[in-house]
Amino acid sequence: MRIVVNARFWMPDRLEGYGYFIEQVVTRLVQAHPEHEFYLIFDRPPLSLPKLPAHVRVEIIGPPARHPWLWVWWYDWRLPVLLKKLKADLFVSPDGIASLRTKIPQCLVIHDLAFLHAREWFPASIRRFYINRTPRFLRKIQRVATVSETSKKELIDRYGLSPDSIDVVFNAAKPVFRSHSDAEIAAVKSRYTDGKEYFLYTGAIHPRKNLIGLLKAFSLFKKRQQNGYKLVLAGRMAWHTGDFVRLLSTYKYRSDVVLTGYLPVEELVGLTASAYALAYPSFYEGFGVPVLEAMQSDVPVITSLGTSMQEIAGSAALYADPANPTALAEQLNRLYVDESLRCRLIELGREVSARYSWEKTAQCLWSSMMAAARRD
Repeated sequence: MRIVVNARFWMPDRLEGYGYFIEQVVTRLVQAHPEHEFYLIFDRPPLSLPKLPAHVRVEIIGPPARHPWLWVWWYDWRLPVLLKKLKADLFVSPDGIASLRTKIPQCLVIHDLAFLHAREWFPASIRRFYINRTPRFLRKIQRVATVSETSKKELIDRYGLSPDSIDVVFNAAKPVFRSHSDAEIAAVKSRYTDGKEYFLYTGAIHPRKNLIGLLKAFSLFKKRQQNGYKLVLAGRMAWHTGDFVRLLSTYKYRSDVVLTGYLPVEELVGLTASAYALAYPSFYEGFGVPVLEAMQSDVPVITSLGTSMQEIAGSAALYADPANPTALAEQLNRLYVDESLRCRLIELGREVSARYSWEKTAQCLWSSMMAAARRD
């Protein structure tokens, strides 16, 4: 079988959500199934890729598709020509966009439906694209996979899909995330926070991640505790960051906030393992991978009530209403004053993180792919 995979987001020099998913799953699929031919499709030459087996080929078709109107051109006009040329048996798209102009069976991974929620979470053109075209994708494709039961329920409720047509493949933390020794932790703290303890947020900076709420909660925490704790925000500036930047410019505790920008995973591993806790108050996620990364690193987690993170973390995390900075500050305080609670959450987090692995994800996605190709 010839399997074509949309690998546009596999950019090793700046990996984020979709890119991590593609990297972790595709490398495992091609290793596990040497009997099939795989074609990885990019819209621009990747700067670097790991050495690929002989049964894996890379194809590049332009133009670089980084805006909605170019997405339409790339997926609906350029891609079908290539699929026909390759005599593909299956097209797998892990970024939530399908081709509406190919007859090749498709397996589509939809990570979440964030575009249906607050307008400020996305640039207007991107939001319109997904709102208008996702129903058409779902009518066109043969199989859909998603990363949590929460997202599966939302797909069913919003689009009336049959539960049997959706496969939950989950996500996982990369194996490199691990606990660190005291010496390693001290070195990381020295580099980033002058040796001080810190709460950590990891991920892109944009409104859905609720970093304004986190700043407000951290301010309440600092006023109450009068300590030297820092808040480290590790991620690139994405979109609609004006309000965040303005608040930070006048923020009373600005000297206690560290912005790292985008970090490669090698650096993020140490930063995560050295944190006092992960504070991840996102309004909405399909899964919430940083939660598992922290748990796998023996770091307790504070995250959002009523989201997919609650499904994933269960009793191994503290929760707060993301719209209530006071409630979030109270959880920061709880963790600060109760060391036994912190230790208990670390133990529970180890158990939770052990349930998830990229090997399981790859196996589940393979089953979904075979169902799409009508070979299940």
